[in-house]
Amino acid sequence: MKIQQIHSWPSTVEEAITIQETLRNQVITTDLFKEPIKYVAGVDMGFLEDGTISRAAVAVLSFPDLQVVETSLAYRPTTFPYIPGFLSFREIPALLDALEKIQTIPDIILCDGQGIAHPRRLGIACHLGVIVDIPTIGVAKSLLIGKYEELPEAKGSWQPLIYKKETIGAVLRTRTGVKPLYISSGHRISLPTAIDYVLRCTPKYRLPETTRIADKLASDR
Repeated sequence: MKIQQIHSWPSTVEEAITIQETLRNQVITTDLFKEPIKYVAGVDMGFLEDGTISRAAVAVLSFPDLQVVETSLAYRPTTFPYIPGFLSFREIPALLDALEKIQTIPDIILCDGQGIAHPRRLGIACHLGVIVDIPTIGVAKSLLIGKYEELPEAKGSWQPLIYKKETIGAVLRTRTGVKPLYISSGHRISLPTAIDYVLRCTPKYRLPETTRIADKLASDR
């Protein structure tokens, strides 16, 4: 997979904010892709040697049967600190290395993190989506910003995630009686479509198969 770098990687939070404010205007939150979808991918990160080495994992699965087609791993020194709201600057450099190794180009990438459900509307799913120009979905395990109404226990139930009177995502129950996930558009995909594909990628567990497999690769479990 060939990737064109669209900006240099910052060394300060101030530089990172400037990049986020610039790229947020390039994010598309409507459906801009062709169906049928044949391949979905998950990306995730692990860290070695007290966080100084990043290990990025990509898992490409066939869709809709969710069979592993291709995986890749990439390692590189970690150059940006862990700061909530700026995880993409810590994680994307290694993720791009891993994506460059794959031959099967995914139609949708599910990211372990936020999309537009982010203070500056540029979570890791948006950031990665704009760089690689592939539809992306933010699938976060924890809440970063926003509020929502009580969620029914049944799988498939969801509530809008609201921040400053704007719907920025959805709180989605992917398994009955289990903690929900926080879904938001990343790039080139609408929220309803993102919810649909997350559920279709989550036949059994709380996490989508894409994320679950990438997480195992990244953490070497």
